[in-house]
Amino acid sequence: MIEDVWSVPVRFSEVDRKTQVLSLSASEAQCRALATWLDLPTVRLFEASVQISAWLDGMSLAAQWRAEFDQTCGITLEPVPAQLSQAFEMRFLPADSPNAPEPSEDHLVDPDAPDPPDLIEGPAIDVVSYLVEQFALNLDPFPRKPGAVFQPVEEQKITPFAVLANLKAKRQSDQGDG
Repeated sequence: MIEDVWSVPVRFSEVDRKTQVLSLSASEAQCRALATWLDLPTVRLFEASVQISAWLDGMSLAAQWRAEFDQTCGITLEPVPAQLSQAFEMRFLPADSPNAPEPSEDHLVDPDAPDPPDLIEGPAIDVVSYLVEQFALNLDPFPRKPGAVFQPVEEQKITPFAVLANLKAKRQSDQGDG
């Protein structure tokens, strides 16, 4: 897990009414761990600016991250250089918070409504895990090297009779050699 190599925990009790600003930049070892965890050939750069502020009895996180990395082309299997960046916001509440939203029987989801806060078991969140989660969600699932074109191989229909004919021809050639 990436948490074994890079973790930045922020405790609910540490968040006061003043916004905390974190500037994070992955070291070489942390970039290698990111690449391994995300199954990428390389991660050259991963950096983020994070603002954490109090929200109800929890916290709000606003982050901007960017990454430079390689993905494997789905056609040629060669490395494809890529860059991504994203800004996102999340809110967190302790699981036992009186402000936690009630579970709803209504299965209708409003796509324009803000996401509900994440309910956290324990005293802290790991900022890096949320940054890496957003990085993973934004990766191209089908990376393609510029100019790479998929060319399907022509299928040969192999019938049982064709297999038998090949066996018969092989048997005859083996008998002729011996």
